[in-house]
Amino acid sequence: MYAYNLFRSTQQDGLVCAVPEERSVPAFVTGPHWQFGGRLDKDDAPLGFDKQAAMTGVRFNGFYLFASFPKEETHQ
Repeated sequence: MYAYNLFRSTQQDGLVCAVPEERSVPAFVTGPHWQFGGRLDKDDAPLGFDKQAAMTGVRFNGFYLFASFPKEETHQ
């Protein structure tokens, strides 16, 4: 699996663009509605990230666009 740089939409849509570190960042994520969201390694994938779909997306587009969902908090 690649190590990815994550770019999160600042809108309420929950979109995240995962770009392998060795790939160029797509122009649309440099716009005002996107911000850098950190680095993704093997084991810390956000909810909504699909490793197989990411490999396919990167192969065809150079990036993987997905919807991320907040993890549920546990209440005691």
